[in-house]
Amino acid sequence: MAATTMSTMSTFLLLSVLLLITIHPSSSQRNSPPAPPNALSLVPTPAPAPAPASDTCNGIWITYTWNSGKKLHPRRKGPKQPFRFKSTLELLNNDDVALKSWEVFVGFQYNELLVSASGVVLANGSTLPALVGEGTIFAGYPHANLLTAIQTAGDVGAMSVEVPLQGTQFGVAPPRVPLPNNISLVNEGYICPPPYKRGNFTLETCCMRDPDYKANMSIADDFRPRQKGDLTIMYDVTKAYTDNYWALVTMVNHNPLGRLDYWQLSWDWTADEFISTMRGAYPDVIDANDCINGPQGEYYAGLDFANVLNCERRPTIIDLPLQYTNDTALGMVPYCCRNGTILPAAMDDSKSISAFQINVKKMPPNLNLSAVVPPQSWQIKGLLNPDYKCGPPIRVSPSEFPGPTGIRVNTTAFASWQVVCNITQPKDAKPKCCVSFSAFFNESIIPCKTCACGCPKNTGQTCSTTAPAMFLPTEAQLVPFDNRTKLALAWAEIKHRPVPNPLPCSDNCGVSINWHVATDFNKGWSARVTLFNWEDDVNFQDWFVAADLGNAGLGFEKAYSFNGTLMTDEVNNNTIFMQGLPGLNYLIAETNGTKPSDPRVPGKQQSVLSFTKAGINGIDIALRDGFPTKVFFNGEECSLPDTLPMSSGYKKPHLAFITALIAVLVLIFMEQ
Repeated sequence: MAATTMSTMSTFLLLSVLLLITIHPSSSQRNSPPAPPNALSLVPTPAPAPAPASDTCNGIWITYTWNSGKKLHPRRKGPKQPFRFKSTLELLNNDDVALKSWEVFVGFQYNELLVSASGVVLANGSTLPALVGEGTIFAGYPHANLLTAIQTAGDVGAMSVEVPLQGTQFGVAPPRVPLPNNISLVNEGYICPPPYKRGNFTLETCCMRDPDYKANMSIADDFRPRQKGDLTIMYDVTKAYTDNYWALVTMVNHNPLGRLDYWQLSWDWTADEFISTMRGAYPDVIDANDCINGPQGEYYAGLDFANVLNCERRPTIIDLPLQYTNDTALGMVPYCCRNGTILPAAMDDSKSISAFQINVKKMPPNLNLSAVVPPQSWQIKGLLNPDYKCGPPIRVSPSEFPGPTGIRVNTTAFASWQVVCNITQPKDAKPKCCVSFSAFFNESIIPCKTCACGCPKNTGQTCSTTAPAMFLPTEAQLVPFDNRTKLALAWAEIKHRPVPNPLPCSDNCGVSINWHVATDFNKGWSARVTLFNWEDDVNFQDWFVAADLGNAGLGFEKAYSFNGTLMTDEVNNNTIFMQGLPGLNYLIAETNGTKPSDPRVPGKQQSVLSFTKAGINGIDIALRDGFPTKVFFNGEECSLPDTLPMSSGYKKPHLAFITALIAVLVLIFMEQ
């Protein structure tokens, strides 16, 4: 019995050991080579990974991927709650043509504040952080060109770009994902279908070349063609050295109603450059502290930074006054030193250009002749002028200049970039000038609208920002707003008009224009235009006013105290362009009254305009056509009143009524 039991146990132990050896092979077995391909295997082979969606695109593949988000302080409810977002924008060139100076629109839609973006700049010249809630255009920098697989033997690094984005969005809480409403390529000649949503986190689209697009450059061209815009800026490198270069910056106005006064030009250096010397313009701040305390001070240890003009990462450049035009140290640059004025070419072609030279010191690793990095994020602005948005600098063919020797041989720039700026109307932007209306058939002036140019920040008393402006008597036009209260209240009482409580705030405009319909008769009519400068210390030299009168403007005959012309271009063909006569082209600043107790007096210019009605049918001067639908002062579109002067007592007699009246009078005379 015992022997049998021992035998059974031995057999069981032996089987257990064999089973363990089978389940857990030895190390030599584990490291043995794989079975040959023809060996029988019961383990299924993994399926190959699916091809990426971009493989089906033979154009420019664009994707936007939301990566992560986080709730931020302060804690708020609904659409005001901020969330951080991190996302990635990617481009891949699967075409057989290189994509040069790529630009992509991303349709942000949740009041996003973009805080950081690598490998791009904002095409409108804005610097980060920037509000992009209505969408924005990204321009590649420094990787601006995407080559093809053919050109690079499939080097994805040269064919594609990846742009990490980070910012703040409002109101989109998990599990919702704040994707943009659109992504598309901005470059001319491409068609982008609406983006496809892959999963919950990614938008993608494939942009193809438009077969009907006819480019004005060949595919083999090294540079993009020069573009058109309201204002163009050329950055021409004229002399290049190992550690510095000279550049000529030239601004040209192409808009017939655009201009700049006291222009200020700014940009971002991206490679630690700094301004050593300038001619024809100057930084608004002379400061070398950032160089002394930065890497520039270490590298240029022997340089006397007392002679360096500016080391700011974002300098602001201003024009020099006219007296420096022929200064051998600061001037002697063609088209320089205009005191910041750039006029439309129609006013003075020679004053539609402004230029200056700049000497730029470079930093490692860009210490060779060919290493020139143009500044980015360009912006230009003026005083009481339109808002301009500037695109990124685009490499163009080198500019040519007349040779300095007088021989008929041109010299070529070392390298050239073009920046295109266009007039825009930012959301919620306020005008800088306003218009009041009046007429011979109404005793009241309809003044500029309340807060027409923005509400005043500091007022002596509480005022309403929404109450309509109070009608005024004629004599109130020359009185500053703060001194008009008694006149306005007395006029309201005389005319039995309601008085808001509190009283409306001022228009807060530096320049106002009164348009007065002076006469209206069968064959023609006339208007009187009066300009008022309420600025304390700003004189407007070479000012201009433009008024769009629709069909009525076609009858313009003459301006008696201004130089007036009817514009003939396609866009402004009903617009009257007015400027001061020689010697009367200054609109002076506001000055003190005759006595210390008198209110200040605005600068003033005035002229009567005459019009004919011959050949112009269907116009009603008193009802609407005698008042402009748009008015510009120095290129800035002014705020207009919401209502027009009216008078129930003024009605032009109908021709049939006049005929009947004459017939009745004749009958009465005959009976007598």
